[in-house]
Amino acid sequence: MDVIRDIYLDKKEMPKRWYNFMTALPGELPEALDYKSEVTDSQKRLMESIRPSELVRQDKCREEWIDIPEEIRENLYKAGRPTPLRRALELEKYLDTPARIYFKREDTMLSGSFKLSTAIAQAYYCKKEGFQGIVTETGAGQWGMAAALVSRFYDLKCRIYMARCSMEQKPYRRIYVNLLGAEMYASPSTRTAIGKKLLSEKEAHPGSIGSAISDAVEDALGSEGYAYLSGSNVPHVLIHQTLLGQEVRKQLEKAGEAPDELIACVSGGSNFGGLILPFLKEKTKGAGIRFIGAESTAAPRLTKGSYAYDNSDMAGYLPRTKSYTMGHDFLPDPVHVGGLRQHNGSPVIGLLRQQGLVEGAAYTEKEAFRAAEIFLKTEGIIAAPESSHAIAAAVDSALACRERGEKKNIVFLLSGSGWLDMEGYEEVLLHG
Repeated sequence: MDVIRDIYLDKKEMPKRWYNFMTALPGELPEALDYKSEVTDSQKRLMESIRPSELVRQDKCREEWIDIPEEIRENLYKAGRPTPLRRALELEKYLDTPARIYFKREDTMLSGSFKLSTAIAQAYYCKKEGFQGIVTETGAGQWGMAAALVSRFYDLKCRIYMARCSMEQKPYRRIYVNLLGAEMYASPSTRTAIGKKLLSEKEAHPGSIGSAISDAVEDALGSEGYAYLSGSNVPHVLIHQTLLGQEVRKQLEKAGEAPDELIACVSGGSNFGGLILPFLKEKTKGAGIRFIGAESTAAPRLTKGSYAYDNSDMAGYLPRTKSYTMGHDFLPDPVHVGGLRQHNGSPVIGLLRQQGLVEGAAYTEKEAFRAAEIFLKTEGIIAAPESSHAIAAAVDSALACRERGEKKNIVFLLSGSGWLDMEGYEEVLLHG
């Protein structure tokens, strides 16, 4: 019998609802805290003033399912959802493992990553509520590319602040954004007070997601008619990304399979959460599914961080949230895995880690790129540097299965394409 290599879903099989995992969490999510600072006495009210009200509502929603508006579903389909699930047959053969390895191909989305799944939803609500533009931050640039593209879908102006080191390392992402008519600025930026402050303290500041968030929030606060959007961390983003896990469940069922391990790279937590959260009920009821978050040793929150309240941005505009953190003033090395250079992560993922439901695995930049090189040579696909951490974790799991003679189903998320990250591959693998 022929082995199924690619598993597709048609338009009729697309999820019609987002899964609200809040109803399945193993405890109360620690409440975000306001605190007195030079910025404001209420960060909660501050953020609610520059976000679409529907996104604020979704953060607080306790209904198990949230209907996806038809226009959003149409644009998701236009952008490439549902994405394929592929069996990594050549990688299995190379590793000589009894495990079955599947990977979810988010690199097939129009902008080359999973980020469009929430960008489309957030831009829809911005337009519906009368905003004329959006401001956001980006680390490696995948979220920035998604935000720029959806701004065209909904005729919105768009400004993006990108961590300076990543903007220098990945110039083609800026070109993509500019071609779509959006503006992109390096963070720390000379356009904002917080950016100028950080640059005065460190002239060659490499920037981070934390600095870019501060730049973007300050910009949105001073720009009438502009909304601030987040690409990760906050509950509504993870809710939108549950399409990932919902699709994987249906695709595995088509193959007569169920997952034993679910693996994704993790920083803010949106792609990891999107994959695992639709399976959370089974996990909390005793199912043996492993949830493995693959992170960078440049910012190893889950493996070396502290579970504590912290600021998500350097200026302190955002409320403090409780998760695993390296400290808000932590400045990671300017490695090529820009999307994993966040000092703290999602409170949702933090709670699951603290409860023992999530495992962390940290990889150096070279270890991750080496795994991606094997993946390219076997499966013919170039992965984003962030995604290569998930590949490294999947390879480790498959090799462990070989040692133990276990026939597990390993599913990892290929969160994005690496075609615009070739300088990183060259520097780390060819000249490193």
